[in-house]
Amino acid sequence: MPSVVGLLEQHELAARRRVDGLREEADRIQAELAVAEQEWSEWTIARERVGAVLSAPGGDSAGVVTEVPEGVVTGAEVEASAPLVVKARSQVPMWREGLAGTALSVDYQRILAAIEDRVRLGQGPLTCQEMATAFGLDVVPAKVEGLRSKAKRLVARGWLAEPAPGRFTLARSVSGPGGGS
Repeated sequence: MPSVVGLLEQHELAARRRVDGLREEADRIQAELAVAEQEWSEWTIARERVGAVLSAPGGDSAGVVTEVPEGVVTGAEVEASAPLVVKARSQVPMWREGLAGTALSVDYQRILAAIEDRVRLGQGPLTCQEMATAFGLDVVPAKVEGLRSKAKRLVARGWLAEPAPGRFTLARSVSGPGGGS
């Protein structure tokens, strides 16, 4: 009959072999992952460059292939499969004289319109909870904080003012989403 110590040594040796095998597999996967991440990064940069060239003002699209060969992934498919893709016009530009509210994305335009209505009616600054209600959103922390984030971004870029914490109104120089001066 084998000794207890001998059995323990056999189990320890088997466990050590399994750990070594898993470490080798993990190292192989890490190397493969590094290569895949590099390739992904290169394709992402290429897509961004092509997007910048195609969206450049006054850019001529003559000579651009409009037919997509079979098996090639299009931009629409990439956006549908990758929710982390940055949307065009999602950034808030700094407000400047003559810049219209239409330069903002629809969500930011809605915030400006709601606040402009409050100012026009003489009701004073608007809270994010009131915005959520006006937009038909559930007044839950996630929705309210999302609106607060957008409103704070508009304050930082000069579109809105925050006369009291959590209360937002149009900046003095901004007339609303339709106007800009």
